[in-house]
Amino acid sequence: MSSPVPVSDDPMSGNPMSDDPLGRERSHLSASRAALRAMREDAESLDIKDVTANWVNAAVLSRQIEERIRALADLSHTPLFFGRLDYLHAPGAEQAEGAEGEQFYIGRRHVHDADGDPMVIDWRAPVSQPFYRASKTDPLDVALRRRFGYTGGDLTAYEDEHLSDPTESAATSKLLQQEIERPRVGPMRDIVATIQPEQDEIVRSGLGGSVCVQGGPGTGKTAVGLHRVAYLLYAHRDRLARTGTLVIGPNSSFLHYIEQVLPALGELEVKQATVDDLVAHVEVRGTDDAPAAIVKGDARMADVLRSAVYSHVTLPTEPVMVVRGSRRWRVPAYELEVIVRELLDRGIRYGAAREALPQRIAHAVLVQMERSGEAPDDRVQDSVARNAAVKAAVKAVWPPVDPAKLVLRLLTDADFLAVHAAGILDEDEQKEILWAKPVRSVKAAKWSAADAVLIDETTDLVQRTHSLGHVVLDEAQDLSPMQYRAVGRRCTTGSATVLGDLAQGTTPWATRSWDEALAHLGKPDAVVEELTAGFRVPTDVITYASRLLPHIAPGLTPVASVRENPGFFDVRPISDDAGEVVAACEELLRNEGSTGLIAADTRIPALAEALGEAGIGYLSPGEETTHETRLTLVPASLAKGLEYDYVVLDEPRAVVDAEPDERTGLRRLYVALTRAVSGLIVVHAAALPGELA
Repeated sequence: MSSPVPVSDDPMSGNPMSDDPLGRERSHLSASRAALRAMREDAESLDIKDVTANWVNAAVLSRQIEERIRALADLSHTPLFFGRLDYLHAPGAEQAEGAEGEQFYIGRRHVHDADGDPMVIDWRAPVSQPFYRASKTDPLDVALRRRFGYTGGDLTAYEDEHLSDPTESAATSKLLQQEIERPRVGPMRDIVATIQPEQDEIVRSGLGGSVCVQGGPGTGKTAVGLHRVAYLLYAHRDRLARTGTLVIGPNSSFLHYIEQVLPALGELEVKQATVDDLVAHVEVRGTDDAPAAIVKGDARMADVLRSAVYSHVTLPTEPVMVVRGSRRWRVPAYELEVIVRELLDRGIRYGAAREALPQRIAHAVLVQMERSGEAPDDRVQDSVARNAAVKAAVKAVWPPVDPAKLVLRLLTDADFLAVHAAGILDEDEQKEILWAKPVRSVKAAKWSAADAVLIDETTDLVQRTHSLGHVVLDEAQDLSPMQYRAVGRRCTTGSATVLGDLAQGTTPWATRSWDEALAHLGKPDAVVEELTAGFRVPTDVITYASRLLPHIAPGLTPVASVRENPGFFDVRPISDDAGEVVAACEELLRNEGSTGLIAADTRIPALAEALGEAGIGYLSPGEETTHETRLTLVPASLAKGLEYDYVVLDEPRAVVDAEPDERTGLRRLYVALTRAVSGLIVVHAAALPGELA
């Protein structure tokens, strides 16, 4: 592999005939940007007033054109292409001797010239795949792979790998390493230029199957999940345009942090949400203590709710008399009972069965009409189904169920709960979830997040939840079984990408195994992949943090950092003075990039005050970082999924002690220790947890 070739003093930016390879590449970049502008201008100039049949079609087409224009935006500081492939032969053609190969520039989106010839190939296209997969041992018919280095939006270097040359030995790409170790400023960015072969296999796996990615800190699991969405939208755009896609994150700060990744790849329509957003049937104003939340989040609650919902169905004891003109038609109670039992045995949704019941009764009446010589049609059946006597019978036998009211009754009526939890929850568990005070109405109730999930489960028992084509679930290890069920309902007919790290589970109900979690999700056949190569966390930092693994997740493989730079790492005993914490922040802020001050939630106010007294500005997690304000003050409870070039971790013992138990506290500490990209300072006045010894 050649070393990176920098730009010469004379960049020769405008002469495509120059013998300088960098000059030619920069000329191609300029031409590609011009072609992209032309593509955008063509979209902007489209006149649709004479090609649409009505205002509805016009509105739909206008929106599609607007989306196209947005997708064709040229981001000045984002490289339009980052690599080049020179094939030995034309892809897909017979590899006959003397066959001429082709050259492709690989980038974030497709760009073509005025004749329609490609100038940049989308990284998701099949012809681009060897950029990520080709190697000296398996060159995939690639003669040369060229990587480009950029400063801002300017092409400043290139580096070649002659994959089909047996005389050239394999070597680590310097440009690839520089891109991996580039400082993080602002929201999360895409990794499209640095995707590794094992990551690419996950990204390009098919839409039909679900995938679970277990990855330690810095292995790129979140980026892999987002790039998988982008790939699936490229490969199955029509299908996913109909069925929809969704990215689910742990909190709004995390979603804000990742929200620019997909737009940078030209994908603008992927929705994002938290689990709480999905189940927002009621306003959440209350909280549960851990024991109550654990019971409410247990999958057994689904059986309790099913029992409570279907308890509203009563077998009929009276016949139904339908009067039509001068005739009366009687459906006896025993025949009604057969209809009701059949609907119950089918196991369909409560609401769907309730809608089917009047039609079944009406059909029984029509059978009698036909036997008497009449010839009723569908309109007669619909009329009978709407008959007052039929409607009264349906209301008595199969009354409507309000999900929120039913859950409220379960949580406030001990006798009602006891009946439907019998053999499912023991008495202590029932007492744990019962509210101490009666509540008069749904609006007056102080619902917790776990209660909202119960209402969502009940809502699905009554009426089927809409299923999407693909769902990405990030930081999945912190979900309860009932939350997994809530997510699974959103992709029953689609697929899922589940991302997480068992070692970072910090809730009392954290996932114990992926097999168990995937079963609750309704995707037991999902393939579990493990990423162990660390691209984000420096060697010294991940080695220190991995001391906790035997205590928090003994079965997991420690992350092995592939970064050449070991990173800056220091553990500093200090006095109990916030000023020394501020001094550590000031030290790290002298470096390029972002800095995060992570501390136990209870210590955040004091640290905020100390930073203010020192005149140091700071942001909260999820706010876009600027060059003027590069410090973020991060409560440990919100640190998961975030990353900073440098981190000051305040008082590890306080982070551990803030959690309800030691193991959860150590997992929270593991998360906090692994947020740094370039350097970490651990400051402590209290003794460090013994597990770090």
